[in-house]
Amino acid sequence: MSVNGINSNSLDFSKLLGGKATTPVAGSAGTVDFSSALKLQMASIESQTVGSLVSSALGSGKASGGANFADILGAGNTAGTSSLEALLGSAASMSGTNGVSAAGRNMALFDPESAYRMMTDINAKAVAYKAEASEMGDMKSYVSTLQQEAIKLGSSDVSTGGEDIRGRVQAFANAYNGWMQRFGSELKDGGMLAGTQAAKVSQWELEQSIANPFNGAKDGLHGMADLGLSIDPVTKLATVNNARLDAALANNKTAAMGAMHEFTANFAKSAELLNSAGNFINNRLDNLSRVIGYIDTNMASLQVEFGLGDPAKPTGQQAKALANYNATHGIG
Repeated sequence: MSVNGINSNSLDFSKLLGGKATTPVAGSAGTVDFSSALKLQMASIESQTVGSLVSSALGSGKASGGANFADILGAGNTAGTSSLEALLGSAASMSGTNGVSAAGRNMALFDPESAYRMMTDINAKAVAYKAEASEMGDMKSYVSTLQQEAIKLGSSDVSTGGEDIRGRVQAFANAYNGWMQRFGSELKDGGMLAGTQAAKVSQWELEQSIANPFNGAKDGLHGMADLGLSIDPVTKLATVNNARLDAALANNKTAAMGAMHEFTANFAKSAELLNSAGNFINNRLDNLSRVIGYIDTNMASLQVEFGLGDPAKPTGQQAKALANYNATHGIG
């Protein structure tokens, strides 16, 4: 294996999570055995590293003037330590524990720099997964809030006064906009949740619920847009046109209320499904919890194996989300 062998076979944590953008569809089940997946990748790296060392040793041979494998291992060598023993001894002498040098490298490895870079990546992912878990937890709470706002709006009927209806529609729009203002930038390209399918599906599903033109179709209406509630195509925020709402109520209040009830029932159901056990949001949170737990449990042994790696340096929203995660889980 070349000096970049470890790097080219580095750990792919997206596989441990089942891929960041491959969340099961509604009603699907199944989890990933993270410990087995990680151990398998680590074993593959180690076996290829040792195999390269053996192959290199056997290939050098006595005939070419080099030492054979027995010499490298010290077999029959009574005049001193073998080169491999010397390497291991040198690595151990540079650290108080298990061959990790003062510079954070495991010098017993064939390619300590590639291993160090891999550990740097693991450190970064450990932070990123915790920050994402915090964001997804907040998103779950926001979706529940939106579900409740839809139920409140759906409690309106033909006996409800126009002013009260306007207030409930505006309250719903405000709650939806609060959700978008909280997560909108994180869902855009480059945002923390941009590649998380559970988050993207949640955004799309709830937006489509508001934009659905078929609510009220049996009475000749074209969804909530005919009642003044729509999504701005540029800002993606909900807007309320009170004049249009008043006109719909005045023209046929029974039909308007029918369209509103269809909308609120569908919206609340969508929110419920997004948060249901084994579905998009909870499935992502479960996967994140598993991989976070595995990394936390095995971080010390991973660092002994591959070196310390550079510490993660979260900034901006990721730093805030990580601090929230740590506070929630009692991590000082």
